[in-house]
Amino acid sequence: MAKKTDLTKHTHEELTKLVVDKREELRALRFNVAGSKNSDVKLAGKLRRDIARALTAQTALRRAQGK
Repeated sequence: MAKKTDLTKHTHEELTKLVVDKREELRALRFNVAGSKNSDVKLAGKLRRDIARALTAQTALRRAQGK
């Protein structure tokens, strides 16, 4: 997610896939940074923020379906 997107329009499955993909990207970034310089030093923080946003949207969706 380069820019903020409206995550409320996504389904539960799409949000789950997004979280899995972002976590994998963050894991790969951590291993790559250990051996070399990183071009974007803020990328890890951006990925963590994107993961948190997706999880928050997922929780809101779950609560809305429960009511």
